[in-house]
Amino acid sequence: MSSRDGEPDVPEGTPGPDDDGAAEENAPSEVHDLPEVPGAGANAFDIEDARPPERRRRRRSKVTVVVAAALVMVMVVMVAVPTTRNGLLNLWCDVTGGVCPGEALPPITEDEEIDWRISVEPDEAALWGNYVSLGDSYSSGDGAGDYDPETAEPGECWRSENAYPNLIEQEFDFEGALGFYACSSHRGAQMLEQIGTPESQIERVTENTSLVTVGIGGNDLGFIPVLRTCIVRMPLLERGGCTAQDAEVEEKMDEFEEILTEVLTEIRDRAPDARVLVLGYPRLFPEEPPGMYYTLSNSDQLWLNTVAERFNDRIRDTAYRVDGEVYGSRQVGSVEYVNVFSSLTGHEVSADDAWLNGIVLGELGEGLKVDRASFHPTAEGQRSIAERVRLQIMEGPERVLYQSRDRLESVTPEKLTSELGGPLDPVHVEGEGEGDEEAADADSGPES
Repeated sequence: MSSRDGEPDVPEGTPGPDDDGAAEENAPSEVHDLPEVPGAGANAFDIEDARPPERRRRRRSKVTVVVAAALVMVMVVMVAVPTTRNGLLNLWCDVTGGVCPGEALPPITEDEEIDWRISVEPDEAALWGNYVSLGDSYSSGDGAGDYDPETAEPGECWRSENAYPNLIEQEFDFEGALGFYACSSHRGAQMLEQIGTPESQIERVTENTSLVTVGIGGNDLGFIPVLRTCIVRMPLLERGGCTAQDAEVEEKMDEFEEILTEVLTEIRDRAPDARVLVLGYPRLFPEEPPGMYYTLSNSDQLWLNTVAERFNDRIRDTAYRVDGEVYGSRQVGSVEYVNVFSSLTGHEVSADDAWLNGIVLGELGEGLKVDRASFHPTAEGQRSIAERVRLQIMEGPERVLYQSRDRLESVTPEKLTSELGGPLDPVHVEGEGEGDEEAADADSGPES
């Protein structure tokens, strides 16, 4: 084997680790009986084999101690350094051989006659109860048309018949029904602030919820204002105005990881048996932009794509960490990430057949204002996102799913009906804060 394969180059016939017995039988009884190699001393590998067995055993003991000490140091480092997005959790699983979220954890152990959990297929785990949809305008369907009239007013939720939650509800036979509470302009921080109030999305999640989809974070990141800053500038005079926002964007990503962790914890506290599907965001511009898009240069478009991709990475890793805690502590339900980043490939804003609204200007007479539907999926885009969600429901996470035996045995149609709340409008009540006042002014620029 060559050194490139991780092993030193060794002459043929050299005894390997498993050849100790043969080496002892064939080795000369005295070191001075070894044949001499012209121009050199005795062969180093043969000298090792010629040593008395006691010395070889002592040497092996020393090697064992060194290896054990190294493993202890690895364990200390793993305990001292928190799990990060860079895969320390996976490294720990590989080093220790422990059970990780990607592996099956048997529901019954030797000292348990009956486990309180039962393993179920992915679709069964999603369909036994109500489906609750939470999130912002990418989940409410803003930009996709055919809005619920009660939600189609400035500052309201803009829920579309074409939104992926409605499409998922039509695709599957849920034992319960859809509670559609995703709302345009909502933020993850706002979802936490509104807990305990009639406007709360999270409070609509109940114990007999079997599926939750949540797409949130774009407004916490301020992605649309970031995009607006890139567009509303002089491209030749302010070339760095777009990418100069990177440090601020990264800081907001850091903050949102904590917010999302808390949102997912609150959801699981209310629906511990539910499969919680966390959606990312689609790429807005082509991987290879064909040219300028309004005032956005190719480099601006690529940077905005990387912002969405990095943000999705944060969302994915947060969902993975929470699910790791769920699985590792032998709980039921799951938290899963749905990758929709490439769901609009070939149909981005600059494409002839775009599934994403580009810049939509406000009505005439209002001045140069950008409509809230800008850079939001069309009905076709929502269908593509729905397909990613459908596949996740059918395929499930890369681990076994468990449900509470008592929950499945006690759920009834009456319970499911009683737990669905009413419409979640209006949501932008007076005095909620500067961020919501800006969101209520829908014509001043879109929030997702």
